[in-house]
Amino acid sequence: MNDHALLTIIVLLATAVFLVGLARSLRLPAIFSYLLTGIILGPHALAVVPDLAATRHLAAFGVVFLMFSIGLEFSLPQLLSMRNLVFGLGSLQVVLTTLLFLGAAALMGIPWRSGMILGGILAMSSTAMVVRALADKMELQTRHGRVAISILLFQDLAVVPLLILIPAMAGNPANLPHALALAALKALLVLLVLFFIGKPIMRPWFHFVAARKSTELFMLNVLLVTLGLAWITEQAGLSLALGAFVAGMLISETAYRYQVEADIAPFRDVLLGLFFITIGMLVDIPNLWADLSWVLGILLLLLLAKGTLVFLLTRLFHFETGVALRSAIVLAQAGEFGFVLLALANQYQILPGEVLQPVLGAMLLSMLLAPVLVDRNGWLAKQMVGSYRRNRQRDLGSIRDAAPASAHVILCGYGRVGQSVARLLDEEGIAFVALDLDPVRVRQAQTAGESIFYGDASRRDVLTAAGIRNASAMVITYADTQASQRVLSIAKELRPDLPVIVRAHDDSQLARLEAAGADEVVPEVTEGALMLASQTLLLLGFPMSHVLRRLRRVRQERYQFFRGAFWGSSEPGEDRDSPRLASIPLGETAYAIKHSLRELNLAAFGVQIVAVRRHGIRGREPAPETILQQGDVVVLFGPPQALTVAETRLLAGDLPEALAV
Repeated sequence: MNDHALLTIIVLLATAVFLVGLARSLRLPAIFSYLLTGIILGPHALAVVPDLAATRHLAAFGVVFLMFSIGLEFSLPQLLSMRNLVFGLGSLQVVLTTLLFLGAAALMGIPWRSGMILGGILAMSSTAMVVRALADKMELQTRHGRVAISILLFQDLAVVPLLILIPAMAGNPANLPHALALAALKALLVLLVLFFIGKPIMRPWFHFVAARKSTELFMLNVLLVTLGLAWITEQAGLSLALGAFVAGMLISETAYRYQVEADIAPFRDVLLGLFFITIGMLVDIPNLWADLSWVLGILLLLLLAKGTLVFLLTRLFHFETGVALRSAIVLAQAGEFGFVLLALANQYQILPGEVLQPVLGAMLLSMLLAPVLVDRNGWLAKQMVGSYRRNRQRDLGSIRDAAPASAHVILCGYGRVGQSVARLLDEEGIAFVALDLDPVRVRQAQTAGESIFYGDASRRDVLTAAGIRNASAMVITYADTQASQRVLSIAKELRPDLPVIVRAHDDSQLARLEAAGADEVVPEVTEGALMLASQTLLLLGFPMSHVLRRLRRVRQERYQFFRGAFWGSSEPGEDRDSPRLASIPLGETAYAIKHSLRELNLAAFGVQIVAVRRHGIRGREPAPETILQQGDVVVLFGPPQALTVAETRLLAGDLPEALAV
């Protein structure tokens, strides 16, 4: 390698590292940094990397590994469960968007082949950007989130036939029908061979390689399978990316899917970054500036036409106006697969240069706007549609009207776990308000007369409407820990002293949920193990009383609240002097403020300090040196009389003689 080539690589890496670091600090996707690197160092600017063809072959492997990752994530059960939205709404969006831009291209005198490929390119939205942004906002399970994911799934699948279509359309127009038929036949034959031969071989082969217990060998095998199948499809006159997609699908059905995904990620990200650098090198800044009006016009057409089409189709599938509008805002931008198809179209010279540059510029600008559009989709929908605001106020009003005046439980999530909790509460005569984001489930449960409403429990206005100020407890039944943390943070901000019980999968989530403010975390794995153990003991002949005592002992050690209950929970006939829990909020006049727990010496009154909650965060078994502050909530455990004395000590300081223990 000559010195000039080495220096070029160093400059390329240095620029990419600096710009990616800057993008991360600004919370922007890394794709912008790679595109900007290509623009700055490309042949149309500083010309540090003048030979674009020399980097194209290496960058093509970035697309190979991207399609491989999509193949790994391909889930037939997931597609079948969402088939109406994926194959109905998703297919209509891709087909109609392609036809829409084909018509626009025809009006501008662009050949129909170029117009069709252009429509396919602009029909794509950014899967990576939208999914990540919706996940950060915890909107993946909302109605507009499910609509967006369904359309994105079909877009990812639609890339495969487009990768076949572009090379076929690059030949002689007179031979186009023959070329398309031949390409489809070759694709069908190759896929059948790969699936019928590769599928029975892939699982035992990976098992054989994994049994050698060599990380290096396992990684080499992944590269061999990925690049080998990509080479086979290329030799068949198809694309490298198609073979990589098939390789991912084959490996996704083995037990090594997640290991492969983790191993391939560094290669994919680096090579995909190089691919986007080559896309940036296509940008001709002087030409773009000269055609700025065309760039902005195409950008406006892309956002408005594509967004309007998604809106109308979503309404056609009987979604509300607000959901349709939020889906349209989320999906209006161009996507990374659009760049993949654009690069392939440029390679086969299907798009004229005077079309390529304005389209490329508009796609880049749309992706710059995408993070803002996705992040603010709810706010934009509210500003644009008055009916959306009215519907939301109506929903909040219905929750507010139905919420009991006080002493009720708020159930967040009404799946199988939430419904089981609701039945027990109902049998005990305890009022509750359930919130859920599944419209079908809400409608069915409301028809059955249950106290459930459509609402996002991570929103302040929804929790306020549900009566959080007067509630006696909250139960969060979500399987998603991040969603539970979000609800916890809002709930504790609105009501720091509210007892909150949270469902978790296992103890690995315990610390995060307690740090977010959970009073108790109930792990499914622990409870399942307890029930398995208890049934085993019963079958071994242990008496029921012994098993129940054992369960109670384990739960007392595991759950703080099994050591008692909050005041007022005793049933008729129960010993009213039995120990229980009490939460004591410290107002601005409380004596205990600025005093340590050691100084207060509450143990002398016969109570135990279970926890101190501060700013919504619950600290278990606080140290004696802990200094109490205004707004703290002290959780105590002890007999009723001792709790009364301790509360007086915390709030007033000096004890009247009548209250002395």
